[in-house]
Amino acid sequence: MNKRKTIAAVKITVALLCLTLLVGTALFYTGKTVLKAVYPTAYTDEIEKYAEEYELPRALLYAVIHTESGFDPDAVSAAGAMGLTQITPETFRWLQSKTGETLEDAQLHDPETSIRYGALFYHMLLAEFDGDIKTAAAAYHAGRGQVNTWLSDERYSENGKTLDSIPTRDTAHYVRKVLRAINVYTNLYEKEFLEDA
Repeated sequence: MNKRKTIAAVKITVALLCLTLLVGTALFYTGKTVLKAVYPTAYTDEIEKYAEEYELPRALLYAVIHTESGFDPDAVSAAGAMGLTQITPETFRWLQSKTGETLEDAQLHDPETSIRYGALFYHMLLAEFDGDIKTAAAAYHAGRGQVNTWLSDERYSENGKTLDSIPTRDTAHYVRKVLRAINVYTNLYEKEFLEDA
């Protein structure tokens, strides 16, 4: 009788373990599917093209677009920033002075134009701020001049090159969102990013 109870208990335990594994696997893939819906990879061709041209991680461009516009090419902020990468007309004109182009501000609603100039801007910011994504993201949000002011203040930067802390709540929140989105994109699409590289 004891032997039968032991065998029955083992069978129940194995069945429960199998069920737990099955449920866990289903939840993992369901969670991944939900995350992919929240963190999409739209405009893949343009992002891949300009990530390569400007030597940027694709996860950075996806994260910026996700954070800035939620992949809405018609997005316009209260500050007048436009398009997928939410560039202001003033910054757009400044960037065009570097490329020698003359485009209308409305062209920022064109996905390829917005991605191209957002990638160019991040390329320039990363070059200016020693490749530090946190500092570059702060400059993308608050402006290069503001970040350079913070860098010259020992309260915010020990070395004068990278930000140790960000004094404004909005910019600090923005940078956290971008860094979190980079992490999600990197982990969620790592296999695809490596296969396409």
